[in-house]
Amino acid sequence: MSRKPRKGYFVRGQFVAEGSELDLHYKRELKGGLELSKTDLKRESARLQELGEQLTALRADLRKKLGLPESLEQAMQEANRIADFEGRRRQMQYVGKLMRSLEEDEVQLIEQTLLAQDQGNAQETALLHQVEQWRLQLLNDEQALARWVQHYPATDVQQLRTLLRQARKDAHAAPGSSGQAQRQGRAYREIFQILKEQLHG
Repeated sequence: MSRKPRKGYFVRGQFVAEGSELDLHYKRELKGGLELSKTDLKRESARLQELGEQLTALRADLRKKLGLPESLEQAMQEANRIADFEGRRRQMQYVGKLMRSLEEDEVQLIEQTLLAQDQGNAQETALLHQVEQWRLQLLNDEQALARWVQHYPATDVQQLRTLLRQARKDAHAAPGSSGQAQRQGRAYREIFQILKEQLHG
């Protein structure tokens, strides 16, 4: 699921996210250097706890690249192990507390990494839909293979043609609907892999 764009503003060409440490810093300056209000502290705490919650769902390889403090990493691993709702809620409060010890540039890097993962997931989903549409066209329309080769000339056409023939044969030979029969066939799955590799490449 894609994340909503952050609210904020620009100062000297730099984006300042609403509720961020930098935002709070500018607000303190406007107030004449007064300390953070309770409302400001509460908002910042909630923001970091929500970010910590999203961070627990970040892919392990991406999380490793962030170089998070060991205490925070362990706290998130523990949160992922806890099944009890109340226990997890308390653990996430602890994660939020540890998040507050991070520098603003570390928090921004976390936000950028989460956004990159969301965009990557959306691209992967779009690719899989595209592969499925091509597979259906190739199986149901004899002319589709020529169109495919025109777009993706590096394809092993002979192999793809053989797999299409086999998948059609499997669909007619097996009982049940053609959709169910095709999904069970090895040729049907191999067609998907070939198309995915070409579209991904």
